Amino acid sequence: MRLHRFLIGQIEVLLGDVLKFSSAADVATSRFFHAHPKLGQTERSIATEAVFSVLRRKIEYEYLAESGSGTLTRRLALLGLMQTAGLKELRPYVFQEEYAWLDLVSKVDPESLPAHVRTNFPSWIEAALGVRLTTIDAGPDAVAQELAWLAAALNHPAPLDLRVNPIRAHRDAVLAVLAQVGVQAEPTPYAPLGIRIAGKPAIRTMTAFKQGWFEIQDEGSQLLCQLTGPCRGEMVVDFCAGAGGKTLALGAMMHSTGRLYAFDVSDKRLGKLKIRLSRSGLSNVHPVLIDSEFDIKIKRLFGKIDRVLVDVPCTGLGTLRRNPDLKWRQTPQSVDKLAVKQASILSAAARLLKPGGRLVYATCSLLSNENEEIIEQFIATHPMFECVSAHRVLADKKIALDTGKYLILWPHRHGTDGFFAVAMQRVA
Repeated sequence: MRLHRFLIGQIEVLLGDVLKFSSAADVATSRFFHAHPKLGQTERSIATEAVFSVLRRKIEYEYLAESGSGTLTRRLALLGLMQTAGLKELRPYVFQEEYAWLDLVSKVDPESLPAHVRTNFPSWIEAALGVRLTTIDAGPDAVAQELAWLAAALNHPAPLDLRVNPIRAHRDAVLAVLAQVGVQAEPTPYAPLGIRIAGKPAIRTMTAFKQGWFEIQDEGSQLLCQLTGPCRGEMVVDFCAGAGGKTLALGAMMHSTGRLYAFDVSDKRLGKLKIRLSRSGLSNVHPVLIDSEFDIKIKRLFGKIDRVLVDVPCTGLGTLRRNPDLKWRQTPQSVDKLAVKQASILSAAARLLKPGGRLVYATCSLLSNENEEIIEQFIATHPMFECVSAHRVLADKKIALDTGKYLILWPHRHGTDGFFAVAMQRVA
């Protein structure tokens, strides 16, 4: 490990910038590395892991930092480094009193900390999740334990999931290729084309990746596509396509037949989709830049589409394993603002469906006001749509996952990012 005093100082500077929360943590980190090109890949990895550890466990680290000395940012940076690099690695590069403090802190029993410190959630998120878990579980007695398990899952990095591209390869072939280069991998529990990787191998440098055999995609995201369930020859829309992970999965499920529109308001994101599309072997995908959900390009397709996936912009609180800064950057006010946009997008997307068509609404959020409340409002104002059991849809695809009427994925229960999705059918 290439840890040294200068790098610790650089991590302190980077962390101070990230904790301003003026931009996404990955953007701020990338900007910092661009401004410091002499930092090597190993040093960048050390810095990134330490900073993201602080973002995941910020309340806990601030609580522990009260007993230390020096600037708060340095104390937080040292706690992040102790978590990711280890106390012994730090010893040669910190002051004697700092090492003594870190040694003392390392012996603190996490169970002795106050509950709100252990969860590392802002109070409003903890309260909202408590309400959500109460509505899902058998009774309130289980909520505290469930919340603790959820927090523990979200406060650790996510595993790396792949989706095999059936246009290019079979899952067994990809597993064999990964084994040949020493990558530990196994099938994901639910998604039929999913593979879960151990560690952080350089997947993007592999020949199989460059040839389009697989894409990086969380298993939960793959399951949203299975719920959408497009068939050969259909007209399908990915309404908020982004960089196209789900678009590519849908296109492969259609066996590169029919027509698949990928709508997005960001030309940059669609540009990333086009790069991924070039190695996928798909010929049925049509990226379309739109200015909003009211774009005239959308209106031309009203009543013509068989299936629409609407993975709306959301708080992203289900992805805290990857984006821990979101819990500090989101607010109750931003949730309310997003809910208005989500309802508008869903209503616009619904107009694309032909009678008998399937509409799937999805978020990577854990909050009911971005999920169930949006659907209840939509069904109440759109009587031509009715919910379809997510369990039944997945069972028809031989996927043994039953979360009831809605597809609700929890990191601590299912090992995926947090997702919510509901399938609806337009009544003929």
